[in-house]
Amino acid sequence: MKNPIARYLMCAYAYYEENTNLIPDAEFDLLAKDILANYDKIEHMHKHLVTKKDLEAGTYLGKYPNIIHAAVLSYRQEILKNENQE
Repeated sequence: MKNPIARYLMCAYAYYEENTNLIPDAEFDLLAKDILANYDKIEHMHKHLVTKKDLEAGTYLGKYPNIIHAAVLSYRQEILKNENQE
């Protein structure tokens, strides 16, 4: 999850659609603040979905691109794989 917009959408999807966290709530709040502070500099194909109002509220209740579900699943599988290797 290198791009902050992708990270924001993935974390919001996990939280609001799957009722789970990818990151702690405090980290999500910081992510929203960081994106808001750098919003005009960030480039991502789904940036238009995340508004400054969403970031100010620290929430996202919009529609998710289809790729987000698969990205969250892939991220979780990678975490499990890494945990099993330890």
